[in-house]
Amino acid sequence: METEWSKIGFGGGCHWCTEAVFLSLRGVQKVQQGFIAPKNAPNAFSEAVIVNYQPQEITISTLIAIHLHTHKSTSEHSMRTKYRSAIYVFNAKDEAGSKEALQQLQKDFLEQIITQVLYFDTFKSSLPQYHNYYFTNPNKPFCETYIAPKLQVLLRKFAKEVDNDKVNAHH
Repeated sequence: METEWSKIGFGGGCHWCTEAVFLSLRGVQKVQQGFIAPKNAPNAFSEAVIVNYQPQEITISTLIAIHLHTHKSTSEHSMRTKYRSAIYVFNAKDEAGSKEALQQLQKDFLEQIITQVLYFDTFKSSLPQYHNYYFTNPNKPFCETYIAPKLQVLLRKFAKEVDNDKVNAHH
């Protein structure tokens, strides 16, 4: 039987951080790091990733929960243009599932979730030297300061979703 793969986009913080989080998960085949623009705003790029995942292994709701807990999903801070808090969907089924997941997950947060569900329009890859940034450079100050704490949240709150072979292979 052929493996079924789905894809979804996530933006919220630095794409190096977002990439490291999703690369650490079981059921994730590939993470493309770069910039996404949504439909109706095709020139409004912000840092994001496209996650190719196996829905039988990890659900869209779980991916969204991980996304919300590993970036400032309730904060309208000054960098929101560069770091739009968003879930980028490719079809109506994922749009409905994403909106439902956001409603269900609101109970986990004191403040209102600001993450938007948007239709994907365009992707521009970041430069190749930045791909897999964390696992290539885990001891760089940026990685230790910003990415490592997000991975600690991942290990604390979503340990059963972490693919320890992937994480350990990069250390």
